[in-house]
Amino acid sequence: MDIEILKSKVHRAVITEANLHYVGSLTLDEDLMEAANMIEHEKIQVVNVNNGSRIETYLIKGRRGSGVCCLNGPAARLGAVGDVIIIISYAHMDFDKAKTFKPWVIFPREGNKL
Repeated sequence: MDIEILKSKVHRAVITEANLHYVGSLTLDEDLMEAANMIEHEKIQVVNVNNGSRIETYLIKGRRGSGVCCLNGPAARLGAVGDVIIIISYAHMDFDKAKTFKPWVIFPREGNKL
């Protein structure tokens, strides 16, 4: 049996931009993506700590070291610059393997830095 389990999490990143007039997604600093073992175009869930919204979208690679965390397209209506968010991705795996799997979880510092 396969189950869906937490694969990666960026815990408490801060939104730096919201761009309503973009196709859609979340742009994230490549350093954070790499540290959390996330890749461009990966499906993610974004949970806004400030307002409780939860959305599904995908990642776009942002400039490395920039600290960028930008909600794009319609998602921009669900968060504001300065809001704290949690970015989550999941993986499907065998139930027994999932029992010992350890997800990548990172806790960015001020400015969305590692």
